[in-house]
Amino acid sequence: QLQLVESGGGLAQPGGSLRLSCAASGWELKRYVVGWFRQAPGKEREGVGCISSVGEDTFYVDSVKGRFAISRDKSKKTVNLQMNSLKPEDTATYYCATMNVNVRKCAVIVDAYENWGQGTQVTVSS
Repeated sequence: QLQLVESGGGLAQPGGSLRLSCAASGWELKRYVVGWFRQAPGKEREGVGCISSVGEDTFYVDSVKGRFAISRDKSKKTVNLQMNSLKPEDTATYYCATMNVNVRKCAVIVDAYENWGQGTQVTVSS
């Protein structure tokens, strides 16, 4: 089973940036749809964005559109989530997840993703 590991979380000031990475132990991620999700205390897990497995199309939810960007590194071994203009409401545990399908368009439907990482904490505070 694919084991995912997120890294890059931490503390950022409002308006600051963080870059999260998602890696699969012993596997490349290029064949998978990779989604990013987050969960704040007391709230349900919600989608942030995803990158498709064919053509690398991306999708973002409205709350992060224009601030966050998902990309695959050149080695195709990791998927990154660049987070800019961070807001306190971005504070959450961030998870990456994969879906083993060949699609040009992706969506962040929690139940559609098969493998999940353990998450990395992002705190935005002054």
